[in-house]
Parts: sequence; structure tokens; C-alpha cells
Amino acid sequence: MAITSTSKLTARWAVGALAVLVIAMAVGVAFGPVSIPLGAVIRDLVGIERLPDLEHNIVHQFRLPRVVLGALVGWMLSVGGAAYQGVFRNPLADPYLLGSAAGAGLGATLVVVNGWSSFGLPPAAFIGAISAVGISYALSQAIDRTSSTATVILSGVAVSAMFTAAQTYVQQSRSDTLRQVYSWILGRLTSANWSDVRLVLPYITVSSVVLLFARRHLDVLRVGEDEATSLGVSARTTRVVVVFAATLGVAAAVSVSGLIGFVGIIVPHIVRVTAGSSYRRIVPLSMMFGAAFLVLADLAARTVQAPAELPIGIITAFLGAPFFLLVLWRARGVN
Repeated sequence: MAITSTSKLTARWAVGALAVLVIAMAVGVAFGPVSIPLGAVIRDLVGIERLPDLEHNIVHQFRLPRVVLGALVGWMLSVGGAAYQGVFRNPLADPYLLGSAAGAGLGATLVVVNGWSSFGLPPAAFIGAISAVGISYALSQAIDRTSSTATVILSGVAVSAMFTAAQTYVQQSRSDTLRQVYSWILGRLTSANWSDVRLVLPYITVSSVVLLFARRHLDVLRVGEDEATSLGVSARTTRVVVVFAATLGVAAAVSVSGLIGFVGIIVPHIVRVTAGSSYRRIVPLSMMFGAAFLVLADLAARTVQAPAELPIGIITAFLGAPFFLLVLWRARGVN
């Protein structure tokens, strides 16, 4: 009876999260500086009745790829945050913990400053993010063969500081590019297109599948590394697999969106508080709610000061900074 009840509850949450995501994406496509009736957009998307040419092009060439890309980025940042929080057993961990943000920032800055347009900004940001996390792990391994949680986190902090310092130096050497660099750092989906979607989709898909399979191991890690080992779960192996998978997806996401903060803290924590602390729920629900959250945040970014746009990172920071303090206060209360 208890198992059946739990299954129904989980299914109810999954259906609810999917409904929220579908509604958020429909609203994201329909509304903007030029609003289009929601019903007409839905009829056009399902092939019942085509919109007039101008509105059809707005929906299919500009808004739909932007909404889909925003959903993918929000999906990945959120589940990446949930995965990091599970593997490091810290509700304040986010997907940039081991230096992926600093690495991506340095890679993007080098491309902008040096005018390496042939190389491309997304590949540079992706390589920078992967490199920073790889160096963090290699450094933790050199310091401590067991790569304990504390050692990995501190290595990530050190590498982040190093990459950020390098980025600042490069920026200051070419101050004329600061505006372009900061436009990327603050996060944006203004240039989203179907090519970007195709670029990140394979990485996010692989990452998501791995994290879904690993969610039971994350539940075991909640009781502690020694206890997990006694139950046949290798904490070190789980940490390496989860961190690699989350980093792969997050690096792909930020390579096309810039550095959008706080999504990986806000969404998993809300899911944890409302749906329960089991990662069997947190991981899949964070994916869907994270996608819906960023789609709506992007809608706010392009409508608050229409026809001008705010960087989406400003919207998420405005919501995330006080939320972060609230989570920190609650953790303090627990301790």
C-alpha cells in the first residue's frame, strides 16, 4: 500500500512538472515585444491553422528556437546543481563549483579579445569549462589520492580563482572589448537558433541519461561515504561519474547561453522542500522545473524593458541572491 501510494505521488509530480514546462514554453513562444494570441500559436505549432507569414516567421525562426534552447539550458543547469549537491552533500553547491564558469569565461574572453571568429565562442567556452574542472580534479588527486569531498571542492575554488584572474588580466589588456565580454558573462539567449540547439542537445542528452541512472547512488551517498561503501556503492566512482556527466552538460549549456547563475540552486532546493529529499525525485523534477524556470526568466528578460532586453543573468541573480541567503539561513538553523 505504501509503495503504491509513493508511486502515485511520484507520477503526480511528474505529470505536474511536465504540465508546467509545456505551459511555460507555450507562453514563452506566444508573448514578447510582439504578442501573438496563445491559441493561435498552439494551432500553428500543431499544424491546425497557420499564422500569417510575419507572425509565423517570428514564432518559428526567432521565438521557438530561443524557448527550446532556454529550456535545455535551464534543464541542464538545474539538474547539474542537483547532482553536485548530491555528490558533495551540500545544498549550496552549484554546477559551477569546480571552475566550469571561470573556465568558460576565460575561453569566451580569449575568443572575443583576439577576434578568433573562425574558432567560435561556444567551442572555446566549452573547452575552457571542461579544462577547468579537469584541472580541479587532477589537482585534488595530486594532493589527496582518495580525492575527498573537501579536497575536490578546495581545488575547484583555487582553479576558479586562477582562471578568473587570467580572464581579468586578458580583459584589461583589451578594454575595448569589455562590453562584448560582459554581455556574454551576464548570460543571453538573444542570438539563439536551431544550430545552437543541435550543438548542445547531444551533450545534454548524454549527461541527463547518466544522471538519471545515478540518482539511486546519490540517495545512498546521503547517509555518508563510509556507509555507502558498506552498502556496495563506491563514493569515489560515483563522484567521478556524476561530476563528469554534470560538467559535460553544463559546459555545453553555458557555451551557448553565457554564465547564468543561481538556477542550479533555486530549482533543486524548491523541489527538495516541496517534493521530498530523495534524488529519485529531485533529479527528474529538477530537469523539468528548471527548464520551465529559465524559459519564464528569459520571457521576463525580453519584456521588462521591451523593446530593449535585459541580460537573463540579471533576472536569475535578482531572484537567486535572496534565495541563496534564505537557504544559507535555513542551513544555519539546522546546524
